[in-house]
Amino acid sequence: MSGLKQDAFDVARRKLVDDLKLRGYLKSQAVERAMLSVPRELFVPEGVRDRAYEDRPLPIGYGQTISAPSVVAYMTELLEVSEGMKVLEVGTGSGYQAAILAMIVGDRGHVWTVERIAELASRAKETIESLGLGGRVTVIVGDGSLGYPPAAPYDRIIVTAASPKVPRPLVEQLAEGGLMVIPVGSKEEQALTIVRKREGQVFQQSDIEVLFVPLVGAEAWDH
Repeated sequence: MSGLKQDAFDVARRKLVDDLKLRGYLKSQAVERAMLSVPRELFVPEGVRDRAYEDRPLPIGYGQTISAPSVVAYMTELLEVSEGMKVLEVGTGSGYQAAILAMIVGDRGHVWTVERIAELASRAKETIESLGLGGRVTVIVGDGSLGYPPAAPYDRIIVTAASPKVPRPLVEQLAEGGLMVIPVGSKEEQALTIVRKREGQVFQQSDIEVLFVPLVGAEAWDH
């Protein structure tokens, strides 16, 4: 990539972040720093790279999308993630959200991310490693609706695909005092749902309406 082209991406990234702050999607310094540090253009196919800093979802192949930057920022803020945390992401997709989380948790934390489509998982892993974040992220090919028991419990869980309900395995893998953000609803519309676990009890709260691709798995949609 030429230096001139890279400069244009850097300027576009800064402009997008400033816009997200003005619109109230970005509030914390940690999330702002992460979004300034992770080059979204590397996580989208070459054919749509020039649109990397438009605030919209973009196709990444296999019927999947990379979420709009405003949605990534908003969900990351809702997740209240901080340095040193163990985070599970369900729905790796391009790997962009996992990279954002990896920037925030730092070397003392870790992100496990589960993707059912092996080709997307492989591409995401490669991109994440190219940014020097491979040591902070483990990419798993599997059914994300079942979580990833070997590394549980998790301080935070984020689901980037829509589920008809909150999958029970994810609730079980959430640590005491932990928090999960997941889109719940029909395939046509969902609400971001915040799930908290306190003293063994589970509390749910609905937030804004969103539209995500379906979460396919044993504890979600079957196709």
